[in-house]
Amino acid sequence: MIRPVLTYPDPILAKTAAEIETITPEIRQLAEDMLETMYHKEGLGLAAPQVGESCRLIVVDVTGPDKREEPLVFVNPRIVEAQGQVESSEGCLSVMNYRSKVQRAERVRLQALNLDGQPVEVEVDGMLAICLQHELDHLDGVLFIDKISRLKRSLYEQKLKKWLKKH
Repeated sequence: MIRPVLTYPDPILAKTAAEIETITPEIRQLAEDMLETMYHKEGLGLAAPQVGESCRLIVVDVTGPDKREEPLVFVNPRIVEAQGQVESSEGCLSVMNYRSKVQRAERVRLQALNLDGQPVEVEVDGMLAICLQHELDHLDGVLFIDKISRLKRSLYEQKLKKWLKKH
């Protein structure tokens, strides 16, 4: 089921998401819904808070949006190691009509559980590393616009107010 994606400044996006204690059929369904929503919205990643569920679940597929070859689902993910630094241009399904350059680690090692409750660990770089960091930020109530300069943030806020008045 495609779920509505919350947009800034929805307060759920600013909350720290809760750990998932047990992987239930509802959590599995949420992951399936999140993948369907992410693909429908042509995103590369989605965190549960973006669809109104304040729990530590993310989905990612950097083969998209055209292909859908490597869907990844992580329960209670955490970055245990980060190396290097890279600047990338980022956008977000929850931040309408805006992209900006953001500093991220170039390579990350992530630990999480899969939907079977088994521990998984991945070490990645490139777009997948950037995407994982972006989605993990959502679990801590952080948007990429929280990482840009105050001036750029202020300009975005003004642009958003004008856009909301028109629509």
